[in-house]
Amino acid sequence: MAASMLAVLLALLAVPHERTLQVGALFAREVGEGPPILVVHGGPDFDHTYFLPDLDRLAGAHRLVYYDERGRGRSAAGVRPQDVTLESEMADLDAVRAAFGLEKTALLGHSWGALLAVEYALRHPERVSRLILMNPSPIAAADWRQFRNERVAKLGSDLARMNAIRDTPAFQAGDPDAVAAYYRIHFRQGLARPEDLDRLVRSLRASPTFTPEGILKARQIEARLYDQTWRSPAGYDPLPRLRALHVPALVILGDHDFFSREMTSHVAKAIPGARLVMLESCGHFPFLECPAALRGALADFFTQH
Repeated sequence: MAASMLAVLLALLAVPHERTLQVGALFAREVGEGPPILVVHGGPDFDHTYFLPDLDRLAGAHRLVYYDERGRGRSAAGVRPQDVTLESEMADLDAVRAAFGLEKTALLGHSWGALLAVEYALRHPERVSRLILMNPSPIAAADWRQFRNERVAKLGSDLARMNAIRDTPAFQAGDPDAVAAYYRIHFRQGLARPEDLDRLVRSLRASPTFTPEGILKARQIEARLYDQTWRSPAGYDPLPRLRALHVPALVILGDHDFFSREMTSHVAKAIPGARLVMLESCGHFPFLECPAALRGALADFFTQH
């Protein structure tokens, strides 16, 4: 009896601290204890679900704060696509930070989320203790255009298959099966191991708004955010402003990522003192593909800064 009670107690102690919080229209989730990391998801048509359960492995050493960006995931209810702008994204990120009492926090942006993290750090450097750009999407519009051209060349025959799916009525209507089929082709070249593709697609489909309505809303939001950044007629390039940012920064890339080391180095070189770490045998989703290497890179970063 005593042994079984001890086992139960140890199991309870092993469960990391977790809570959810509604921050205005935003759903937020906190797990773990330790130095805080505020996590900004990518997409921008995704929500934080695709991180789970893999990124939660960091909860043994860090207090992770996730949130679903406005209009996506559990933050979608009552939000119109026209309610979402780059400015609202910045305000929402700051509201989550404040709601969890984070006077100053490490900020981790993955993929498109890295662009939002960069924008926030430029506007509020005093609120960012460390900046972690994990597999960042292109930051400047010129790099985005270059990436698109390179991507078309690398896709080869897969491009025709993706276009064929995209042109179907099912895909246009946001049918989850059609979208998942598109993702299977789109993300295959961004993974080091083919066997990780099923896990990735399952994690994307786990979103509570991976429904026709949710998919179509997220697409409209994505288009609006692109129009305000990469496709802006005024041009979009925060890289020159990063040269005045004095926040410890880590830029993480996988050697099988969509994005080349050369392109990713543009943002790393723009931030004074930033470290660029290449993870071997890893693609665009290191928390899923190479979690031990990711934990090691973060541990080194937090130890040295």
